[in-house]
Amino acid sequence: MTYKPELLTTAGSIEELKRLMDAGADAFVIGEARYGMRLGGDFDPAAIAEAVKLAAPRGVNIYVSLNNLMDNNVLDSLPGYVRSLSEAGVNGIVFGEPAVLMTVRAEAPHIPLHWNAEMTSTNYRTAEYWGRRGATRFVLARELNMDQIIEMKSATKLQLEVQVHGITNIYHSKRSLVNSYLDHQQDSGRLEQLDHHRGLYLTEDERPGERYPIYEDANGTHIMSSDDLCMLENVHELLEVGVDSLKIEGVMKSIEYNEAVVRAYRQAIDAYMADPEAYAFQEEWLDGIKAVQDPNRELSYGFFYKEQVY
Repeated sequence: MTYKPELLTTAGSIEELKRLMDAGADAFVIGEARYGMRLGGDFDPAAIAEAVKLAAPRGVNIYVSLNNLMDNNVLDSLPGYVRSLSEAGVNGIVFGEPAVLMTVRAEAPHIPLHWNAEMTSTNYRTAEYWGRRGATRFVLARELNMDQIIEMKSATKLQLEVQVHGITNIYHSKRSLVNSYLDHQQDSGRLEQLDHHRGLYLTEDERPGERYPIYEDANGTHIMSSDDLCMLENVHELLEVGVDSLKIEGVMKSIEYNEAVVRAYRQAIDAYMADPEAYAFQEEWLDGIKAVQDPNRELSYGFFYKEQVY
């Protein structure tokens, strides 16, 4: 089968989904907060169905995230929700626990399953474990380096998804820590000291210049990375080994930023696929991203070129 890498991203609204399709996105991860975590926006079943109708004629895939930590009170509604996704015609479901897997296999066994447990997706035996239970795709942990990704690709037949750009999650709590903090500030009379226009973030005494944004939704508090992953210059290394899906994380970014990023990666991927042997990175592709990049957030290679010490 001819290798065709997928450029995957997120969308916070139907408007953003349309604009990112025009910019060159091949697929999207969307969903609603009751079932999915760290989403770009809330898509109810009607909006998901609308997204599929817009995407399908263009050959664009719509995946729905059900990667939340499922409480008992969600389980009763899960079968009906999965059936609504099946009726909408979604192309895949992202899951992180057996409750979702079992429900999809019972209610909509034809829908492909993408295993995404983030930090625990670190070895090919775990991939094969979920593959034997129905998963078709394995979303790799952000902490893996390039050598480990290459090893994973050679050791499993599952599709591999790798994040190549954007913010990453480094901590999650089910508690609403921000609201608790703001309530404390209000009670102590210190709320006026907060600068809301600069956003909420954490810093460390040892690294005062680094800001870790705080993202809070219905599923709790998420502390995010202080920089943005950017593999544009080296994306050809992932294409060389046949990584199936390259993800741009658009959470906490503007539509204009995400458009620029999708467009840049589209150019790089298309140039490589047209002639791998003659491929050469073009600096102007990165210039488009730098023009909209927050000056307080560096672009980095993340863990891709870090030696892992165990």
